[in-house]
Amino acid sequence: MHDGTHGLTKEGMHTARSELGERIARWTEGAGPVLETAIPGLSLMKYEAPTEPMSYMYEPCICLVAQGAKRVFLGDEEYVYDANHYLITSVGLPVVANVTEASEEVPLLGLVMKLELNAVAQLLVDSQLPLHRVRQSSRGIAASQVSPQLFEGFIRLIGLLEEPSDIPILAPLLQKEILYRLLVGDQGERLRQIVMAGSHGHQIARALDWLKENYTKPLRVDDLASHTGMSTSTFHHHFRNLTSMSPLQFQKSMRLHEARRLMLAEKQDAANAAFLVGYESPSQFTREYKRQFGATPLRDIKNLQQIIRTNGRIEAA
Repeated sequence: MHDGTHGLTKEGMHTARSELGERIARWTEGAGPVLETAIPGLSLMKYEAPTEPMSYMYEPCICLVAQGAKRVFLGDEEYVYDANHYLITSVGLPVVANVTEASEEVPLLGLVMKLELNAVAQLLVDSQLPLHRVRQSSRGIAASQVSPQLFEGFIRLIGLLEEPSDIPILAPLLQKEILYRLLVGDQGERLRQIVMAGSHGHQIARALDWLKENYTKPLRVDDLASHTGMSTSTFHHHFRNLTSMSPLQFQKSMRLHEARRLMLAEKQDAANAAFLVGYESPSQFTREYKRQFGATPLRDIKNLQQIIRTNGRIEAA
């Protein structure tokens, strides 16, 4: 396991962290809290104050900050990432998250890079990394100590923004290097369990893909377990290990997140949004929405619209 300092002194780590922060600050200056860069899958963040807890669907990604801190909840479990720790998600998960350390003097400066799992699988084949047997499926999210190689990889990746013509050729190479660092680091097994065919993590990831495409339909867990080649009890066990919730809870969370998006981005009213995501009872939808987001649909959307007017947009991962 990497101790986060191998290859660089503490002063070198501080220098790398500072350089990464300076590059993020330069590109996010005047751009709002979140900047989608010209590099596919890479976003930069700058927050000058803590934020309220908000509910999101995290896709597979790595989240890293040069300064400041953020807290993420998956169910009752808390994960914190800061200048010494990154966050990685290997599957799409419904979470609650907020910025906890940020000010005008010392803003949160961070980045999010989406993880292309097909690229991870191809890298495992191309690099001939040892494919030892993956242990029991574990959570699809974790915080881990950042390594100097990750800082340096992202410094070079963001540096490509200075030369946009280099991005199509060099960005995939640098992203591949970052994926390699993840695979040989503390969280390599977490990625392996998702992309290795035949592993329980890979089978559950297939089920999650099916749920994302069919979340409006009635769910029969027995059928979904059969789809993955598992018994119902084994499927339940590994699904909860990876996501911290049952398949029905996961489907409900996906429906509520999509309904929220429809109301906020497409101006649907609550009744129509509920119908579009698979609810038959508007009253049940309102009850479950309030339990998930802490407010009725109407009040929640008004709150979100106020946040957007104030900050420019909803925060990213």
